[in-house]
Amino acid sequence: MDHLFRRKRVGLLKPLLSLSLVFASFLMIHKLKVAEKDGVVAKHARDAGWCSSECFSLKKGVVKNNLESSDSPVLSNEVDAQRVSNGTPASWDAQVLNCTEDSSVRTQDWFRRLDPRFHQFVLHRHCRYFPMLINHPEKCARGEAHLLMVVKSVVEQHDRREAVRKTWGKEHTVDGKKIKTLFLLGSPTTGKDTKNLQKLIEYEDRIYGDILQWDFMDTFFNLTLKEVNFLKWFDIYCADVQFIFKGDDDVFVNPQNLLQLIGFKVEERKEADLFVGDTISKAIPIRNRQSKYYIPKELYDKPYPPYAGGGGFLMSSQLARRLFVVSEDLELYPIDDVFLGMCLQKLHLAPEMHPGFRTFGITRRKVSPMNSEPCFYKNLIVVHKLSAQELLRMWSVVHNEELICAQRVSI
Repeated sequence: MDHLFRRKRVGLLKPLLSLSLVFASFLMIHKLKVAEKDGVVAKHARDAGWCSSECFSLKKGVVKNNLESSDSPVLSNEVDAQRVSNGTPASWDAQVLNCTEDSSVRTQDWFRRLDPRFHQFVLHRHCRYFPMLINHPEKCARGEAHLLMVVKSVVEQHDRREAVRKTWGKEHTVDGKKIKTLFLLGSPTTGKDTKNLQKLIEYEDRIYGDILQWDFMDTFFNLTLKEVNFLKWFDIYCADVQFIFKGDDDVFVNPQNLLQLIGFKVEERKEADLFVGDTISKAIPIRNRQSKYYIPKELYDKPYPPYAGGGGFLMSSQLARRLFVVSEDLELYPIDDVFLGMCLQKLHLAPEMHPGFRTFGITRRKVSPMNSEPCFYKNLIVVHKLSAQELLRMWSVVHNEELICAQRVSI
């Protein structure tokens, strides 16, 4: 895995990158300060010394954790005792990054034939849980959250997180049911000014208090690490949360429709095994080496189990805890939504297909005018894929009281 190696930057690239990042940093800090002054979402986190990811191999990590402050809610002793009795730690216990490659794999014939781009993933896929750089266990304390909106993002995508916070990720209460939001991040990837970017993300979290960050590099192959680390985090801290929506930071979500779907499932008493999304069935690994989703035969050579597109899906907390248990016995797979499908298969379950989840867009043709039709967005649950500007614009149009949709439509 790339997260274990950080190369030194040499030559003229370093000063050029630093200058450009300094300029970008000033712009972002100014934007964040404006948001802080306007009280968009005023949050306060305790001050803590910043520790780069390299130091975790040598000493205990410095984790920003709101539960450590005296005025923050804490988990009850009863919950802590239950965690210990179930074999689950009462708090995040991966404090030291100490993971070396599995050198025995190098001697195997299939590894020698394997595409080199997968070597680091295979050599380190036994590395599963990582130190937390930023933690917010108080999000789930006291049983306040009914629905947890969990958003996969990366450090540089500040504009997308801002758009989500102003739209479907805005924390609020609907009919007495509280909706909370968290963003999942890794650490900046190699070749970037990691220290400045890390300080920016810590400043962003100081304002909003909605980021979970782990000390693994935020690469495509490491998206599965984001899945398993979140499942463990949820199992530790979120005893009373009922439902989880998990999606990308470039989707449009209609929270009202999402809550209606939850209500229907509860009435039907089908929430225990609830896992709903845009289901993909009878898929096989892509062998096109140019594809982002390319998988060599040496790594996986059979059809995929049914899985839900990672752009957005809904699951119950009961099922999330069972997924956490079975995930620990499965080898990590470089495509995160397929990995969750493997976990479901282990439980003898399959994701439920729902037409309200459109993780490939309303139509697969991006030029189609239907993809920008607000009445579709008003009646769907999840639509993928939108830029930050498109999300803000579509949210404004869909919630305009003057918008009249003559009839419910489906395609």
